[in-house]
Amino acid sequence: MYNFFVNENQKLNDKYVIIGADFNHIKNVLRMSVGDTFLVSDNGVSNLCEIESFENDSVIAKITEENYNDTSLPISIYLFQGLPKGDKMELIIQKTVELGVEGIIPVEMSRCVVKLDDKKKKSKVSRWQSISESAAKQSKCNRIPEISDVLTYKQALGKAKDLDLLLVPYESKNGMADTKDALSQIKAGMSVGILIGPEGGFDEKEVEQAFEIGGKVISLGKRIVRTEIADI
Repeated sequence: MYNFFVNENQKLNDKYVIIGADFNHIKNVLRMSVGDTFLVSDNGVSNLCEIESFENDSVIAKITEENYNDTSLPISIYLFQGLPKGDKMELIIQKTVELGVEGIIPVEMSRCVVKLDDKKKKSKVSRWQSISESAAKQSKCNRIPEISDVLTYKQALGKAKDLDLLLVPYESKNGMADTKDALSQIKAGMSVGILIGPEGGFDEKEVEQAFEIGGKVISLGKRIVRTEIADI
């Protein structure tokens, strides 16, 4: 079943008015007809809707079942990702959105090979946000995860400090025992950050700074994995 996102201005009583690119997709690409159904995600809630009519450049869809499909996780996961090379960030966003991440924060770290100027940052974030939207539609998310502006490491830690728990996959002398201990602390309703380094990994000072704000070191196992695999 297809899923579309709307804002609060598109809801009129028990109906939605679907316009723009989504209208074109429904009518001309999917060639849907009156009576066909799809999901509409509105402010974190997905409702089952049925096409009632096509009017000018809009689709009128009537809600037939509210809160039909809740795919949200019991916790809010925020991914803090050290900027990777090439188009790896696109894969990271696509797959972690499909898996249920609440938001993604791109981070400039000391071992990042990629250096972006302000113009490229804005362009990249815009592109990444569109990928997040596509992945959210495909995986039937209740909301579109936000891709934040590219932050410095200091800014990222300031944001992570407000979360209930920050996990830092790093070389753990206790191995998976630290991972099990950290995961056992997670309860429904918590906000959890995961800090992933770029291809070159973390600088030791960065790890120390993460620990200073309460970050918990965890292990992902004995193997060394690529940054995009560590995320997934």
